[in-house]
Amino acid sequence: MHANFHQLVERCEQFNQQKLTRALAVMHRYGQQVFQLLPVLLHHHHPLLPGYVPGDVPAGICQFVPNACQREFIDELCRAANGHQGLEQHRGEILGLYSMGSTSSIGQGHRSDLDIWVCHAHTMEPARAALLQQKCLLISKWAEQRGVELNFFLIPDNKFRTDNQQWVEGESCGSAQHLLLLDEFYRSHLRIAGKRLVWMFAPGKLGPNYDRFVAEQFANGTLNHDEWLDLGGFARIPAEEYFGSALWQLYKSIDSPYKAVLKTVLMEAYSHEYPDTQLLCRQLKEEFQKAEELNETQDHYVVMLEKVTDYLKSIGDEKRLDLVRRCFYLKVSEALTAEQEGDDSLAWRRRIIDRLIDLWGWPAEKLAKLDDRENWKVEEVKAAYGELLEALMQSYRSLIQFARRNNISESINPEDIGILSRKLYAAFENLPGKVQLINLRIAPDLSESDISLVQVPEGRVNQAGWYLYKYGLSPAEIIGRSAIEHSDYVSRLVAWAHFNGLLTERTQWHLFNQSTDLNLQQLQEFSQDLAELFPVRLPSPSNLALSRPCEVRHLAIYLNLEEDPTARRRDRAIEFGASTSDPFSFGRQRENLVGSVDIIYRNSWDEVRTLHFDGETAVVDSLTAMLGKMHQGASPPETLNVYCYSRHLRSLLRTRFEQLVRECIELRLGPVNGHRVKRLQLGTEQFGIFFERRGVSVKHMEPERVSTPAGAMPAQGRSHGESQRNYSLRLDQHQRQPVPEVVDAYASEGLVQFFFESSGDGYNLYILDEANRTEVYHQVAGSKDDLVLSINRLYTANQEQTAGQSHFSHFNLPQYYEIVRTDDEVRVLTFRTCKDDRDPQQADPA
Repeated sequence: MHANFHQLVERCEQFNQQKLTRALAVMHRYGQQVFQLLPVLLHHHHPLLPGYVPGDVPAGICQFVPNACQREFIDELCRAANGHQGLEQHRGEILGLYSMGSTSSIGQGHRSDLDIWVCHAHTMEPARAALLQQKCLLISKWAEQRGVELNFFLIPDNKFRTDNQQWVEGESCGSAQHLLLLDEFYRSHLRIAGKRLVWMFAPGKLGPNYDRFVAEQFANGTLNHDEWLDLGGFARIPAEEYFGSALWQLYKSIDSPYKAVLKTVLMEAYSHEYPDTQLLCRQLKEEFQKAEELNETQDHYVVMLEKVTDYLKSIGDEKRLDLVRRCFYLKVSEALTAEQEGDDSLAWRRRIIDRLIDLWGWPAEKLAKLDDRENWKVEEVKAAYGELLEALMQSYRSLIQFARRNNISESINPEDIGILSRKLYAAFENLPGKVQLINLRIAPDLSESDISLVQVPEGRVNQAGWYLYKYGLSPAEIIGRSAIEHSDYVSRLVAWAHFNGLLTERTQWHLFNQSTDLNLQQLQEFSQDLAELFPVRLPSPSNLALSRPCEVRHLAIYLNLEEDPTARRRDRAIEFGASTSDPFSFGRQRENLVGSVDIIYRNSWDEVRTLHFDGETAVVDSLTAMLGKMHQGASPPETLNVYCYSRHLRSLLRTRFEQLVRECIELRLGPVNGHRVKRLQLGTEQFGIFFERRGVSVKHMEPERVSTPAGAMPAQGRSHGESQRNYSLRLDQHQRQPVPEVVDAYASEGLVQFFFESSGDGYNLYILDEANRTEVYHQVAGSKDDLVLSINRLYTANQEQTAGQSHFSHFNLPQYYEIVRTDDEVRVLTFRTCKDDRDPQQADPA
């Protein structure tokens, strides 16, 4: 071991205690309570303790000796247990309890979460490990009730000596990174209880001889297994990990953008040094082994910033260098604002940041703007959002190029790629009609007291459409101001303001409308209806939902918001009879009383989408568009609400349209038995909506007969938000190659899907593209794994941008399925790699 081994052990204990003190100083009262009690809750197992699970739950932490605070809690618990003299003693089945991440560093804030590694022997029975996992989950829920985000990770002691077979789940990175995760753990760990880590005391130049050296130390008695834990070393980080790690950091950027920028650029810096990557964990170990006192050279956040700074300077990227410095400052400033006057427990943080600010040469105005983040509004947040995304994507592109130069495949498994990439696609891809959420925990409150909508008609200097302003309409307020957002239709702007937090119940609307029937009262009604129906935030979608085609979950339809035919009736008598009471073909004149249809829906990937249709065919256009978002076999929407803003006949219009929508959804999602057609009279014209196996199409009908359509009808009304060809698909019914019927239950617009079906020595391959067109290949030879990897590599490596396409369109990666036939039953399972020994999941989209 190190020449000063025994001195290092004492120093380790001293530094660890100092870090524990620093960590507790930043936490609020409940955070301190949770953190202090963690080892007690896992060392003991008693019905009076939070996290109790009946059964043979592993307990006991090696080498754990409670401190005074913990001892007092234990004594109180014993007295509460009817005078019981003590808690049952357990053998030390938990090898160690460690925090990792920002805890105890300058990056820790009073709202930082706790990431806790619970290390155990790999020989622990899976059933007992599952009980321990269940106990940890209950403890996390107990902590959540106290305002503490607590994440446990069960780590077997051989985890980093075996292939990584975990999968993305919650805060777990799954197969996205492996040894890079160990690097982060070694550089940021804080021992709460349990064994010391061998790696911190081993010489730094062992490389591939690490395992042999450590084995010798245990054999000659320098180390003993009762006090020391070895999770392994690494000669280098395999190149295959960089892609997965970059993807994981992008995924984390949704909740922690400032930290994610730092870590993603760090991965880029690591790859720049490949194959002789200078890992931060090695640098920090070297600093520890020569240090006399705990200082900033051992703060892993400061060291990470220095590493990133050196890299960005070496490539001359001053723009991102300024951004990562701001990200670092904003990440650490939270703890500084919590510093109490006269309390020097956080003074060390202030000394570090003051030195850095002086080194960077920041002017007072820049500091003042950053310090005012609590009061940032939409302009600052939009600018920050754009900067953060561009920096993240630049790092991602660099890492993809690194992967191509080194001719590597991704070590991350296809299912995790699908989950991570689809979450990124849903969060960041800016599609027509989609409501983009810009406030990635950048500022706490974007609400505005006044919001204006201004319409610009065709033929003016400015682009036609609607403009959203965060001011009133008086000349003094609005002249010279820039619009926040522009759209062709009102509903998208109102939805954007609602879901981004600008619009609250106290917000005052202002309207300048030049050519539509919308008035201020209707606008206020619409915004209230929207707010009552759609919460701004919902829990994140599950991994199961992200692994399946997206489905419409919450659907709202708004009639005649912009165009209201009934408003033009004025004082005309309403003449209709039993045969002319349909609002789609109303009265003696056979008028269609629906002038515009707005659709807002939230899907199972937590995207919010909007659509707008107007003109004579708005009803059929909106129906076919909406039904095209529902694949055969999907679940119907959990909620369906129809609203109407007509001056007259509101109830009739709303009731008739909702009845029509429900009937069409039932026809779309139900079993297909031949051709099913829904006839619909709009004004004096008749249309047929055709429900087929893989799509919905509409055709203008002759009144006297119904004929099978040869193709999709061209749009007669105007639609905005999404291309109409996406939902008026007509497929050839006479396919040359048969496709299993079960495939149709998964046909989903907007993504590519691969279905594998074993057949003889090879397999059949069915490919559905974004428009549900099918390609069939029989008796394919070769490895499915290799095919999947090459397809994903093709998608992620293609960085050529087409006009109007964002970087995040590349994250809409294909989905992969296995068709399995057993005892006359045909099932579809999510595709697993051949080395994946987990039980496959039923991939039933319903």
